[in-house]
Amino acid sequence: MKKKWQQVAKTAPTDELRYIKMRRAFPFLMVGVIVAIAVSVVLCVSIGQVNIPFGESLEILFDKLFGIESTSRAAYVDIVWEMRFPRALAALLAGIALSLCGTVMQATVQNPLADPYVIGISSGASLGATFVIMMGFGGASFLSGLSVSTASFLGALGAGFIVLIIANTGSRMTSAKLVLSGMVINMVCGTFTTLITYLNPSAEGMQTAAFWEMGSIAGAKWGKFGLLPIIVLVAAIFFIFQRRNLNAMMLGEEAAATLGINLAKMRTIYMAIASLLTGVIVARYGIIAYTGLIIPHISRGLVGTEHGRMLPFAMCLGALFMIWADILARTLMPNSELPLGLITSAVGAPMLLYIILRRGFSAGSKS
Repeated sequence: MKKKWQQVAKTAPTDELRYIKMRRAFPFLMVGVIVAIAVSVVLCVSIGQVNIPFGESLEILFDKLFGIESTSRAAYVDIVWEMRFPRALAALLAGIALSLCGTVMQATVQNPLADPYVIGISSGASLGATFVIMMGFGGASFLSGLSVSTASFLGALGAGFIVLIIANTGSRMTSAKLVLSGMVINMVCGTFTTLITYLNPSAEGMQTAAFWEMGSIAGAKWGKFGLLPIIVLVAAIFFIFQRRNLNAMMLGEEAAATLGINLAKMRTIYMAIASLLTGVIVARYGIIAYTGLIIPHISRGLVGTEHGRMLPFAMCLGALFMIWADILARTLMPNSELPLGLITSAVGAPMLLYIILRRGFSAGSKS
């Protein structure tokens, strides 16, 4: 086996050799990132204003997950199971969903700088939430949480589908039309959001809207997950089964057409599902920037562009990234919590700049 590998290394072109190395390393990377997620979840429930020993947190989680009566202190059990573990699960789900959407959108529009908000989803969600908050439906109202979530979801979904309608108008849909349509919707929604804020300059409302636009999972509780885990799971399974079509899309218009793939139809389906999934996350946790943009780049550099490897790895890496972003959001400032989107932006922006300067993780590289 060693001689065979040495022979391949001598004769294979650089790209093919890189492909072989990534394929061989993939199982080890997946096991590593899954173990890192498990350890990070325990650390996530251990670290905070009240620090709990790692071993005790692990014991509480084990007892609760397997229905064993816990012998730990009741206060520790409440902190770990009722307060911090739902946050860890929320971070995990948000990371999986945003990374999945980013990976799919970068393949769909054939643009390595695409992310879940490239088609105006974030601006649509921001418009809906700002309208509810600034017009008095939010704030102290007992329907405030539901109103903001519903409005932001409808805004995100509406913006996404308007972009799809515009991109399908006239000739067939192309990646360029999708990106340009998204830019237009971003500008329109941003203009109306600014107008609403200008016409109703409430200091409390502006602060609430600003915090929501930076994202937070502080309100994560067991009773608030609803269908979110099922939606994320179904979307993940669906796109994993679509890996061949996503691979073909990365090859370009002509190559996909020769393989019998209706690109316009598949783009519409994929973008609609990604819009729906992103809209659910934005409605629940606000706008969390850069995750869907950065994580696919890192995953592509580590495991290649073949979506059978890239999709599961990107989802796991996104979950790990979001868990640690939440840990930092809770612990960087004593007696205070930073918005989650602020942490992801602070990490994501320099990473994106590094990637652009190094040009090491090219979306068009063969893998």
